[in-house]
Amino acid sequence: MSTVCTAPRPRPELERLPVYRAGRPPADVPGLVGHKLSSNENPFGPLPEVAAAVRDAFALNRYPDATAAPLREALADVLSAPLDGIVAGAGSLDVLNKILAAFAGRRAGGTPDEVIFAWRSFESYPISVGLSGAKSVPVPLTPEGRHDLDAFLAAITDRTRVIILCTPNNPTGPALSGTELDAFLERVPADILVVIDEAYVEFVREPDAVDALATVRDRPNAVALRTFSKAQGLADLRVGYAVGHPDVIASVQRGAVPFAVSTVGQAAAIASLNAMPRVLERVEAIVVERERVVAELRSRGWVIPDAQGNFFWLPLGEQAEAFADAALDAALSVRAFPGDGVRISIGSPEANDRVLDLCGHWAGAAA
Repeated sequence: MSTVCTAPRPRPELERLPVYRAGRPPADVPGLVGHKLSSNENPFGPLPEVAAAVRDAFALNRYPDATAAPLREALADVLSAPLDGIVAGAGSLDVLNKILAAFAGRRAGGTPDEVIFAWRSFESYPISVGLSGAKSVPVPLTPEGRHDLDAFLAAITDRTRVIILCTPNNPTGPALSGTELDAFLERVPADILVVIDEAYVEFVREPDAVDALATVRDRPNAVALRTFSKAQGLADLRVGYAVGHPDVIASVQRGAVPFAVSTVGQAAAIASLNAMPRVLERVEAIVVERERVVAELRSRGWVIPDAQGNFFWLPLGEQAEAFADAALDAALSVRAFPGDGVRISIGSPEANDRVLDLCGHWAGAAA
């Protein structure tokens, strides 16, 4: 008697999810130093005091604090936020997944909740929403690469549970203003959680910048989401956090995996908090380079949206992949989004100069 052996099938939602594609490394081109500009990484290595904290934190046979209390206490002091209003995780994406698990999914009878976010935006959003069991409601960006907040409001239904605002928007670059955010939140129902994803907040030079920490103090349905991966340059250690109303954070923490942030990661993050003046000096150096590169490209006729992160956006449309291939030939890796455009991280001055040279020779320049 023969039997048919079939493999277990995953949830149907999983097979419908897009696949996250990490930024690829530069190609090995003889005579050229490669530069990876595809993942919005900080081009600077760790500060000496941060590296020392990492070396001193090795006790790999011991679990870290279950709720990252040492890091949360340091954040509470620096941010003037209540300790029970902070949750930490293995990067801000891990924290976002915890938020979605707590507030979005499927209701009795299988009806999916809805989560609204801009598109194009951070490509993990539809993956995270789908894994929660909720339904993604993407709202197109404006032609300038900005969030269309009126369209967000029009997309709200009685099934909307979470709204994600990415500011500055990754990959296009523009940031929301404080005036825009306040006016938007006034019109969002109080039972909808608004996640303000500020992964690049330190790089923002918008005159009327969002003050998400003040916002979450005043509005129980708002949460600020941040990371140590970008400005602090700790991407490999995976440390992120959210700040919000203690009742909201308690719900997020309740379903959180314990021990998510390693002792090493906490030590590096705390050392970075203690060295913020020097961290911000490095951030300013990156901003200066960003402004130099964007100004030069615009002077040559390139149309570039407002850049408020550690990256800028080339709206190349169908030429995006061809441009990325040309970058590889120049020992540069950039991030192509087929059919939309190319995101280029700000790197060292040498890397940025090579980007300018590539753009100067690109046949489809000056759109």
